[in-house]
Order: sequence, then C-alpha cells, then structure tokens
Amino acid sequence: MALAPKRVWNPPNPYLSEQRELLGEPPAAELEVYEDESKSILSHNDSPDIGFRWSINPYRGCWHACSYCYARPTHEYFGFGAGTDFERKIFIKRRAPQLLEQALRRPAWKGERIVFSGVTDCYQPLEAAWKLTRGCLAVCLAFRNPVAIITKSLLIRRDVDLLTGLAREASISVALSIPFLDEAIARAIEPGAPTIRRRFETMEILANAGVPVGIGVAPIIPGLNDPDIPGLLKEAKQRGASFAFHTLLRLPGSVAQVFFHRLQEHLPLRASRIEHRIRDVRGGRLSDSRFGHRHRGDGAYWESIEQAWALWTRRFGFDRWPSWSLRGERAVSGAGGERAE
Repeated sequence: MALAPKRVWNPPNPYLSEQRELLGEPPAAELEVYEDESKSILSHNDSPDIGFRWSINPYRGCWHACSYCYARPTHEYFGFGAGTDFERKIFIKRRAPQLLEQALRRPAWKGERIVFSGVTDCYQPLEAAWKLTRGCLAVCLAFRNPVAIITKSLLIRRDVDLLTGLAREASISVALSIPFLDEAIARAIEPGAPTIRRRFETMEILANAGVPVGIGVAPIIPGLNDPDIPGLLKEAKQRGASFAFHTLLRLPGSVAQVFFHRLQEHLPLRASRIEHRIRDVRGGRLSDSRFGHRHRGDGAYWESIEQAWALWTRRFGFDRWPSWSLRGERAVSGAGGERAE
C-alpha cells in the first residue's frame, strides 16, 4: 500500500542563524538524493554503551521515518532539518564498497566485526537501486570479515546468498528491529518501515536459511511498548531467533520535538502519559548523554522493565548470548546503534 505524500515539517535547526516560517499549507516532501563524498567508510566507536567498535553506514537519512531515531540531528550539520528532511533528503555514499576494500587491505586492519546500520538502516528502499550494502557485504565475504546487521527491512532477503556465505566463511548475525506488537502503533511511530508481520516473516526466512538471527526490541518507550516485551520475544522464538537485545529510548536535541510532534498527531490521548514515563526513568529528563547511561534508565519503573526483560529472555532462552552475536565482541548492555557517521 502506497503511503500518502508527507508534508514538510522540521523542528528549528540550531545551527542556522535564521528560520523561515511557511505561510499556508506546507508542500509535499519529495525524495531528494545527494552524493556523500566521504573519503572513508568505517566509523570507529569508543562508547561503552554499545557492543561494537566498527560500523558502516552507506546512507545518511532514512526513508523509514522512525520518529525516535537519534540520528536525526546529523542532518542539521548539513543545513537540513531533523524532521521530514531526514526522511526525504537522503545521502548515498556511492563509493562505499571501494572504500571498504581499501580499509580491509590495510595491514593495520585486524579483522574485527563490522556492524551495518549503526546509524541509519542499510537496507532502506534506496538500497534496492544502489546496492551499496550488497557491495560492502561482498567485500566482507571476500576478506572473510565478520559482520553483524541491524535492520527493519525486507530487502535483506535479496542477499541471502551473501549472508549464508558469510555464515560459512566468517561469521554473521542479523538483528531484526521490531519494537512493537501493534501494527497501528508501528504505523504511527515508524511509518516508512515494513509491517511487523513481514519483519517476523523475514526473520523466519533468514533462520531457515541458516543465518543466525535475533530481535532488537529497540527502543523501549516507557508507557508505550514495554508491555509488548513478552509477546515480541515469544514470536521471535517461534520464528527462529537465537538472541535478543533491548535499549531505552533516547531523545537528544531535535529528536524530542519530532517524537512528540508525531505522538500528538497520532496518539494524542497517550502522549502526556508517555512523556511522564520517559521522564520518570530519566530522572526528569528526556535523554541522558552520559556514557553508561544512554541506553539505560533509573528508578522503580525502569527496574520493573528490566525485571520483565530478565524474566522473559530467560524463559525463551535469550539470556545466553552466542559468541558470534553483538554481545560476543564487547560485553555491555544494549547493542543498538550510536551516532558515528
């Protein structure tokens, strides 16, 4: 089903000295593609909050339009907005496969795991035409370099041949990001992403092909999707998942404005309660940028979420992390992406 055209809406860009206010109806937000002339492709992460050191992001911006995406402020560095600009003005790193091959040929490279989609989804719709992620995976297979992928997209099914090759020759894990059970809520919060049903189907297809697969219940949005934890983990187990991770919602900078704008537009009766719960687990704030706290909360409500997570992951056998999973590289809580473009 085709989505209706989105109307342009962006929160004020803190890096611009002036802002313009539209008079009348905003125009439709059309897709615009820009070439990113980055000279390197591997991003290094030294945050203790996430479980990997190296990531690749072939695209900046993301069609999936998840309102909670903490990468949104990166678009403001280029003079764009963190709202619809992030969703429709998308950068492609056209030379990503060639840059990756150059990096893996360097004597200093030690063959560490590379995570795809540390920031924006490497399998968003533009990948169907540009095949940058496929090209990078082919390079990893040629060098037998371990890989992990986090995605919401069905397009990953196209690359089962490369994924199974990596499973044989190196190692690979794929995490399907599925934070909601309710399709209506998913449409409101992440309107450009595939349906929940089809994401679970993709998980099963990959598992049946012999690709190690898991679920990312990320982010957990207190007061909205924390009751979904048991159902999501149960369905993931039935679909062949062998691991699971979770992270707490982060709302840095302009992300908070985008997120609450979406809530007020689509879930107005729940918006106030959700904001209260978010502040409750963040000590009155909407986000916490301190290392060690970005993906974790505090207080009684967060403790109840953690207890539920521990109970259900143990029940479904997700409390024992395989050596090839994201946790296998660095033993930290949470393995969601981090801004590292």
